[in-house]
Amino acid sequence: MSRSTRSGTREEILDAASRLFAATGFKGTSLQDIAGAVGCSKAALLYHFDGKDAILAELLAPAVEAFETLDARLAALDDEAVRRAAVEGFVDLVMRFRREVTVLYGDLPDLLQRPAFAGVQEMTDRLLDALTGRSAAPAARAAALLVLGGVPVACMEPCGIGDDELRSALVRSAARALDPTGA
Repeated sequence: MSRSTRSGTREEILDAASRLFAATGFKGTSLQDIAGAVGCSKAALLYHFDGKDAILAELLAPAVEAFETLDARLAALDDEAVRRAAVEGFVDLVMRFRREVTVLYGDLPDLLQRPAFAGVQEMTDRLLDALTGRSAAPAARAAALLVLGGVPVACMEPCGIGDDELRSALVRSAARALDPTGA
């Protein structure tokens, strides 16, 4: 098998797995389902990947890397700037990785226990802190949780508007939800 064919098959496997994981969840998708969608045998699939966890880890690696970059950027900001940067950065992250977020959202508690995602919970906790403006107020935390849960849902479902308009609407809505003055 030529290198380009192997690379093409690997990409086909990732694409099929991404679609299936988004539609039926990680748990609800078998290796045989992925192989069938690609049109290859399960053995051929296992030639390219060690298993379903390896496929998932490779699929989500760019999103996790982008989340790490956002986490580092937010850590360097003062309390005044962190909330707005967290809102914009989180909206951009979710919009860029819509399918990956859809995959994560359905099986999140289980997936966060996997070694490939060991740091994601801690980064999520820091993002939550940034969304509160580093406030300990329960109302600020509730609003941040609303944003953390709502932005991905808004990106998973087609809203009938373009990405630029969607981003603008999400940033405005999140900023309003997080506004401690209620203005």
